[in-house]
Amino acid sequence: MPFIVSSAPMEAAAASSSPLSAFFSRPASRLRPRGFRFLALSLPFFGELHTQRCVALRPRYLRFSVAARSFGDKIVARPSSEFRKKQSSGSRTEDEKLRALRDLFSRPGIGIDAYIIPSQDAHQFLFSSDAAEELKEAISKKNHELVFIYDFNLVDEIWGESRPKPPMKWTRVHDIKYAGVDVSAKLSSLRSELMETGCTAIVISMLDEVAWLLNMRGNDVPHSPVFYSYLIVEVNSAQLFIDKAKVTMEVMDHLKSAGIELKPYESILSEIESILVGTKWVATCQVEHYTIIFQFSSSWDLVLAAQGAKLWLDTSSVNAALVSRFKSACNKHLAKFENKARDKVDWETSPDMAPNKHQDARIEGPSGLYKPSPVILAKAVKNKAEIDGMRSCHFRDAAALAEFWAWMEEEIHNNAVPTEVEVADKLLEFRKKQAGFMDTSFDTISGYGANGAVIHYKPEPDSCSVVDDKNLFLLDSGGQYVDGTTDITRTVHFGEPTPQQKECFTRVLQGHIALDQAVFPEHTPGFVLDVLARSSLWKVGLDYRHGTGHGVGAALNVHEGPQSISFRYGNMAALQKGMVVSNEPGYYEDNSFGIRIENLLHVKEVKLPNCFGGIGYLGFEKLTFVPIQSKLVDISLLSPMEINWLNDYHSQVWDKVSPLLDGSAREWLWNNTRPLPAR
Repeated sequence: MPFIVSSAPMEAAAASSSPLSAFFSRPASRLRPRGFRFLALSLPFFGELHTQRCVALRPRYLRFSVAARSFGDKIVARPSSEFRKKQSSGSRTEDEKLRALRDLFSRPGIGIDAYIIPSQDAHQFLFSSDAAEELKEAISKKNHELVFIYDFNLVDEIWGESRPKPPMKWTRVHDIKYAGVDVSAKLSSLRSELMETGCTAIVISMLDEVAWLLNMRGNDVPHSPVFYSYLIVEVNSAQLFIDKAKVTMEVMDHLKSAGIELKPYESILSEIESILVGTKWVATCQVEHYTIIFQFSSSWDLVLAAQGAKLWLDTSSVNAALVSRFKSACNKHLAKFENKARDKVDWETSPDMAPNKHQDARIEGPSGLYKPSPVILAKAVKNKAEIDGMRSCHFRDAAALAEFWAWMEEEIHNNAVPTEVEVADKLLEFRKKQAGFMDTSFDTISGYGANGAVIHYKPEPDSCSVVDDKNLFLLDSGGQYVDGTTDITRTVHFGEPTPQQKECFTRVLQGHIALDQAVFPEHTPGFVLDVLARSSLWKVGLDYRHGTGHGVGAALNVHEGPQSISFRYGNMAALQKGMVVSNEPGYYEDNSFGIRIENLLHVKEVKLPNCFGGIGYLGFEKLTFVPIQSKLVDISLLSPMEINWLNDYHSQVWDKVSPLLDGSAREWLWNNTRPLPAR
């Protein structure tokens, strides 16, 4: 599944191993927030908006109309008029939700919801604390003000009573045979990281990080086995903020055995503030040649030890509400203790010793460490059990796809014309038959002809195309299994492809092969490899407008960081042994057809005869085993090495998947794994 990040690239840190932990490594630089993608907004703002909790827009009248299209890492804006349907004014009807939105923005007191949490999925762009600060800085240049809203949500205002109830599905324990490492060991490693950085607690809000750390899974978000929650891990305790109605007795026992305390989901803000209670404050006063230190607790008593709370917050993922509330609570307490400290200085020192003591006093108390969560990298580097699960689920997923493609070819042979939606639904039927299947890992991209050229196309029953033998058909799909996550794209033609289609397909295949065979030194960022997947296309002036590879979770989100393979060179995260990435070059002819070939790869160590500079080398292990249609390959463009790669791949597909099949599906697999003739 391709990924597109609009606007500024995310700068992930270069990963390096931590000497303290087998699970956690600290990036050397910060993760920058994802960019924003604005879609067809046309919002009038009337009058001067002014309130303590609003976006204050100074101009008396401002009509904000933005539409954008993503081209690689650039944003090309177009006027909203290009998106309007050509209807007569008499037949145009105003959408009720759009009208409600306009009404809402005509009132004073409008801002952004401070509780919004960004998704790891690259297709969703929501406000993290960093993103909110970036927006705040941008609009301040136009004399506007951004203030967070805590009491209501703009969408909820429009939704009203029709808003769906929050998901209430039960969570489940992710079995240790799939997780590989128990919760206590993961928490111990995280606490070692906290102590090394001098932190007393960390707030984790990314749902896949919470699920991975606690060996739990849920069903709150479509296609991703996660659950709405927050997690605070302290040096000696941990609290999970979740609706208790989602917690079964099995999960309760699982959490209790790991020392996890349950708290109401909505109490997270008050808990952030309570971290300050009981923490130590230090007032330092320079008096001539001496430094006098006064220490206070939040109960205003003098204490012997001075150790202020230090809270780790990943501002690239934690929402603006948590960061803002923590900072404001620190400032509030600081003002109180500043006065107390100065009184103490007056009482403890004589006037002739410290005539300028008020200017010299310095207060030190609770603080924040604002850097990427260490769980990001720990989760991305899979252990043996997680990789074994990924291998196993891919074999079963391949069997489902073989059964599907056998059915599909038979339908076309019998002159049936299934729609793109019917094709996606049928594929789901085959996947559901496989052991351990839980859900799809994203909405299936079922694109025939020109629809295949729309990178993130989603067919709708009322407007989708039928699939026949006249053009290319692109199918990008994936499954969530109890032991792993899959993501695969194949492009096929049920009739006779044109020479141009065959050349484009073959060049995409050459890029896929080049990346699959890459061998590279440790500490190599993914963007260094991206050129391998594009080189064959570049030779004839072709390219594609999306990244080549994204990280994939183990029975978690189909998109995860920090790793990626992309032309966006801002992501400095190194590929590491144990990571899983996609290999998905493509080519898209607007209004005609789309081509993409996608497998998932496991980053592994490679044994070489040399070890220059003492640095190890890495390569890839294929996880996906589904035939690549030989009919679309122009053999004259392939080198002997590339032909051998395809023949060897198809031999592996047959050996690994055929034992899971019988009947027509097994026959289909046999026919589609026959070797190409050698040149």
